Amino acid sequence: MSKRNCRVAAIQMVSGPRVRDNLLAAGQLVAEAVAQGAELAVLPEYFPIIGAADSDRVRAAEAFGSGPVQDWLAETAVRHGIWLVAGSIPLTASVPERMRNSSLVFDPQGACVARYDKIHLFGFRKGDEAYDEAAFIEAGTLPVAAETPFGRVALSICYDLRFPELYRSLGAVDLILMPAAFTDTTGRAHWEILLRARAIENQCYLLAVGQGGRHENGRVTHGNSMIVDPWGEILDRKMKGPGIAIADLDHARIAEIRASLPALAHRTF
Repeated sequence: MSKRNCRVAAIQMVSGPRVRDNLLAAGQLVAEAVAQGAELAVLPEYFPIIGAADSDRVRAAEAFGSGPVQDWLAETAVRHGIWLVAGSIPLTASVPERMRNSSLVFDPQGACVARYDKIHLFGFRKGDEAYDEAAFIEAGTLPVAAETPFGRVALSICYDLRFPELYRSLGAVDLILMPAAFTDTTGRAHWEILLRARAIENQCYLLAVGQGGRHENGRVTHGNSMIVDPWGEILDRKMKGPGIAIADLDHARIAEIRASLPALAHRTF
């Protein structure tokens, strides 16, 4: 498949507990990105719901292929004629008390052409701050890359960022997607460093889109959504609050960097 250049947009949000309100906010931001020329728009992790408790997300889980959030994604992709990625939504798991944390890719015809279930489940404890995704999420098992007109796109979610072998297992890709709801604690320390490292070592573009602010449940997410080029340069970013980071994916830039520093060809393991 030949590859063409593309303008890509990270849609940063501060989602709350009401799905309808979150879809309305997401729709307005997607329309703004499209008005700026975006052909690919990526929403953050848990864009349709961040409730008071993890169980709220489990209750909101939809069966894959059916549900109001997936219907909205398909309709929005068709209405704007774009590729639209649900950074993640809750999907049903094999047992009712758990969910899958899933990234879905919709093409401009409204078809879901790729699904990735988050493999690495976040665990963190420091003082009063604690997270244990394994308590309510059923982990995925398969790395996924989506084939698009603008290149091969690696799918991942949040904590996956800390595991570079996930991306290397996919071979050469043109773009890494990293939707997240990074905590502000870990985000201040590691987010930008890890993002730039993943782009540099894979010599590809990286689009990172976060939840970014104080949520109704009191949680603070890091935000700092950005688009990074294959040399590790940040092309655009949005620090906090709802908004957009937008930039162009340029295949000549990828080719130039891979030709001048052929690190991918020099791999020996």
